[in-house]
Amino acid sequence: MTWTDYTNYFDDILSNPAPLPPYDNPDYMDYTKMNHARMNRWIKKGILTEETKEVIAGIKAPQKWLLITEPWCGDAAHSVPFIQMMAALTDNVELEIQLRDSGSEIGDYLTNGGKAIPMLIIRDASGKDLAIWGPRPAECQVIFLEMKANNADFETQKITLQNWYNKDNGQSIQREIIKLISGIL
Repeated sequence: MTWTDYTNYFDDILSNPAPLPPYDNPDYMDYTKMNHARMNRWIKKGILTEETKEVIAGIKAPQKWLLITEPWCGDAAHSVPFIQMMAALTDNVELEIQLRDSGSEIGDYLTNGGKAIPMLIIRDASGKDLAIWGPRPAECQVIFLEMKANNADFETQKITLQNWYNKDNGQSIQREIIKLISGIL
């Protein structure tokens, strides 16, 4: 699906009086509402660095960016908008979004055996994988794994990661993705 398809899908979930699973679960619906607001905030207020813009402008051969995500994913609400903004900078990047739980390629890109998202796969025009990023910026992943090892409850994890993303302002994902792209140009 395209970015427009994805945002329309998001809107359809939120406007459906009888949403399909998993959105019929009030917790999933609450996460999705929060994620919609967060994603839209980053789209409106997120800023790409000049270095990010320069590196993306340096993409001269066509690439396909496959982004595996879901509207209920909190990490995606903070990362997906920046991936979209980067992809939109050049006609040499085609962004395709797959829903993790609806026939995506996630089985080929597991994180420690799990279907962690968001996951970005950068491919060349022939479909060869050039780089893989996900499911969250490295610094954030370290924090998450430490909390998990210390058996932090879900609420603590959620608040800690949210605070990290707000403080980071999309800087880490940009640094990590432009590093990947610089390595394949």
